[in-house]
Amino acid sequence: MSTLIQPIALLAIILTGYLFKRAGKFKNRDYRILQVALFDLVLPCAIIYSFATNPHDSSMLWISVFGFVVAFIPPVLIFLITRHKPVQDRAFTMLNGSGFNIGCFCFPVVQAFLGTAAIVPAAMFDIGNCVMVAAGTNVMTQTLLHIQPGKTLDEQYQGHAPVLPYTKPKDKDARRLMRHALLRNVAKGFFGSVPFDTYLVMIVLMLADVKIPGAVATFVAPLANANSFIAMLMVGMLMDLPAGRDDVMKLLKIIGLRLPFGLIFALCAWLVLPFGADVREAVVMCCLAPIAVFSTLFTDEVLGNAKLAGFSLSVSAIIGLIMMTAVHFLIAAIA
Repeated sequence: MSTLIQPIALLAIILTGYLFKRAGKFKNRDYRILQVALFDLVLPCAIIYSFATNPHDSSMLWISVFGFVVAFIPPVLIFLITRHKPVQDRAFTMLNGSGFNIGCFCFPVVQAFLGTAAIVPAAMFDIGNCVMVAAGTNVMTQTLLHIQPGKTLDEQYQGHAPVLPYTKPKDKDARRLMRHALLRNVAKGFFGSVPFDTYLVMIVLMLADVKIPGAVATFVAPLANANSFIAMLMVGMLMDLPAGRDDVMKLLKIIGLRLPFGLIFALCAWLVLPFGADVREAVVMCCLAPIAVFSTLFTDEVLGNAKLAGFSLSVSAIIGLIMMTAVHFLIAAIA
């Protein structure tokens, strides 16, 4: 029972953030302050701390490849199966139906169930996952649906077409400028993400067999330890209950997509990855993780409202915790 206390505490923090907002102690847009602190400071420090305090074997980069694949497949499939839906629905589903909340949610959960060593495979999984959740899914959504960065969908389009109106340039120079603009958007999406850049630096150091000094770990530890608290509090601050039947249907669609995806990927991780049982179990739990906090950020940027994304994250966190617990005890019973 003690292993459940920490993940349950994460859900309690979400509830606290929501109740404080309802009581008027937080304003509707106050979560943006935590958003900046989380993505640009706290989460990068948590990544550095993980690499500084745990040995990361380069052979585990196969887990990173696996993490990228399982984060890449869902938005592609969602784009294909929602091709007759309005662009607003497609964007919400693509952004929230894929990717995994590893650094903020899965780190403390796998540590509670499997011990500190489980942070290593979880971090390696998150390297590949982060390629998509920190930038890739957002760039893919904007590109495939022809959404212009910097404006919400309501500012760009009010119709019900599956993609925004788009005319392919016929002039060679215009096509060249369009390609350059796309490349700039892709580069900005990836290299403008501090957590993604931090992972890149950590990979380079790992491959070069450069050890991060203990003093660095000690320096970033206070911020790293605040990672889960700030992330979950932020989710609670931006969360609101569904506004109506349409929001409920969107939520059910997200859960209905994520759950089978997660179970299939978890089964693949257990059967395919060439590692010991403890490592594979950690990766299985990562596959059952809730919606990434980045999804709330990108939903806010693309749709202008992250409230439903925050509520979807909270619901998926509860479901993810139940699934992780069930899988842990199932594996323990089999072993």
